[in-house]
Amino acid sequence: MSRNYVETLLGAAVLAVALGFLAWAYGRSDAGDPGGYTLRAKFDRVDGLEIGGDVRISGIKVGRILAQGLDPQTFRAEVTFSVRNGIELPSDSSAAIVSSGLLGGKYLAVVPGGEDQVLADGGEIKLTQSSVNLEDLIGRYIFSSQGGQSGQGGAAGADGTQ
Repeated sequence: MSRNYVETLLGAAVLAVALGFLAWAYGRSDAGDPGGYTLRAKFDRVDGLEIGGDVRISGIKVGRILAQGLDPQTFRAEVTFSVRNGIELPSDSSAAIVSSGLLGGKYLAVVPGGEDQVLADGGEIKLTQSSVNLEDLIGRYIFSSQGGQSGQGGAAGADGTQ
């Protein structure tokens, strides 16, 4: 009988540690309500931008992406994001979708403007720059460099002679 009691206590201890770890991980993940106020911005394309992604000013995380949708009138992507309280963005601020590295994810970079009037909760950033598609850039480079080389036959030497 004492063996069942020890196993029950050990099982309860393992469950308590697991629940404690889950609570700690949830608290560190910013999965709850981010607080702050919400803003919107419209882009031509938002490739690679994920819900829950960072919103940064000067490289510092100040909020996160809350939602993405399509505006049925303009067919532009609309991104809703949060900015923490205490950061008042001027009304002429701009937003751009940028890469965090060559193969990394994307985040929303906000550049504050210089106006005295600030964006209120639910406001919209009008000046935006869409995501750059890496495949399109590579394709443009390949096809533009091939355009100048058509008609050349054979390989050129180091001094440009064939």
